[in-house]
Amino acid sequence: MHLMLMQHPRWKEADLSNLKICGSGGASCPQPVVDAFAERDILLFTGYGLTEAGPNTFWLPPEQRLANPQSVGYPLMHIDVSIVREDGSACGPDEIGELLVRGPHVCRGYWNKPEETANAITPEGWLHTGDLARRDSDGRYYIVGRIKDMIISGGENVYPAEVESVMHAHPAVAEAALVGIPDEKWGEVGWAFIVVKPGRVLTEDELIAFCRERLAKFKLPKAVIFLDALPKTGANKIDKKLLAEQHQPA
Repeated sequence: MHLMLMQHPRWKEADLSNLKICGSGGASCPQPVVDAFAERDILLFTGYGLTEAGPNTFWLPPEQRLANPQSVGYPLMHIDVSIVREDGSACGPDEIGELLVRGPHVCRGYWNKPEETANAITPEGWLHTGDLARRDSDGRYYIVGRIKDMIISGGENVYPAEVESVMHAHPAVAEAALVGIPDEKWGEVGWAFIVVKPGRVLTEDELIAFCRERLAKFKLPKAVIFLDALPKTGANKIDKKLLAEQHQPA
């Protein structure tokens, strides 16, 4: 919704003087969107919750939001948070791992699904969120992406949200998604799916050149697919699973 607002033809001249704060959630918010709202003197902050533990888990004090727009903040009262490696050991500052949450807002389990409940919630009450996160040296938390969305290409971890934020910064890009596609050489590579803004022209070479100036080489999209629209789920999130299914390499 925020992306559609900033791309509206009346965005720059509309009277938004009464709008001071907006909250974003459900997916990583591209930095260009945050910047566009800041230009209109609107503070756009990121929240984090999930069906199994909601409505919220973190809080970032207002005075820190402008300097840390991608942070979801600090754990709320009575909520425990941990970031762990695959072996369950705790991650250090700025190390990316799975986010675990424990507290009174965590559900008891999945209805009539004891096996799924046991896989998701430990006997100690820790919920495996399936989300990747990091914590900075000041204790602020950042959501990096979903474990299932992470692309492992030639042994390197590629986080789609980071690449998508860069692609959204291109002036001709209306929507962007990076999806992992099987590859014989690298195991998996990222394909970019792009919707171009009306009246603009963009080529694959132009987009990759733009990304090359801002990303490490292994993070660059290996292919760019231009579409009229990106498929959405019922929650209006980009349906990456469907994109992957529809665009398998021959």
